[in-house]
Amino acid sequence: MNYQILLCLVLFSLGLLLPLPSHSADPSPLQDFCVADLDSSLYINGFPCKNPDNVSSQDFFANGFQQSPGEFNIFDVNVTRQDVQRFPGLNTLGLSMNRVVLKPGGLNEPHVHPRASELALVMDGNLFVAFVTTGNVFYWKIVTSGELFVIPPGLVHFQLNIGHENARFFASFNSQNPGIQFAPLALFNSTPSIPDLVLSKAFQVNQSIIELIKSRFATVSTVSTVLKSSY
Repeated sequence: MNYQILLCLVLFSLGLLLPLPSHSADPSPLQDFCVADLDSSLYINGFPCKNPDNVSSQDFFANGFQQSPGEFNIFDVNVTRQDVQRFPGLNTLGLSMNRVVLKPGGLNEPHVHPRASELALVMDGNLFVAFVTTGNVFYWKIVTSGELFVIPPGLVHFQLNIGHENARFFASFNSQNPGIQFAPLALFNSTPSIPDLVLSKAFQVNQSIIELIKSRFATVSTVSTVLKSSY
């Protein structure tokens, strides 16, 4: 057999057999690490690297999950984030993680993560977990301790504690900064506000109903409480 043909067949076979490289939602790093310099005045896509001479072992460890949950938001949810802003060693690595605790009846309201997929492990409780595809198909399941669930990137999803005790899960993301957008706040508390006429037509309701919903998110204190301990 011709040597060039044999070589091509070998390379093709290796391409099929060797595992494909994993991909995060973020760009791949170009060095071993790039601990985020959160105090830098540079404004770039991500964070500048700290001078390697100033990097220590502590930059690669975090203990945020050792702390007890703090204040719960108005939906009875507390989220402890471990993203690049709280764990600078994650910079350029395409990873982050959250701990989410929901009181009985607590709702992690409908939201999206525009820059990441979510994979979560339920540690305690019973959760009603669901997401909606871009084709408006609703997928859901009751998830209990020891079970996993995954949320594709950018899709609307939520978690509801249907148990009688606190529920807790750990969510990992393939981005150092997955982002979060809450559907209610995006629609009814944007700045400047979306015109009532637009929302009333979109929801096919009277404008007075839109005004009532907006009033629930009108005060700064209410909005800050919604966002408290959010993703």
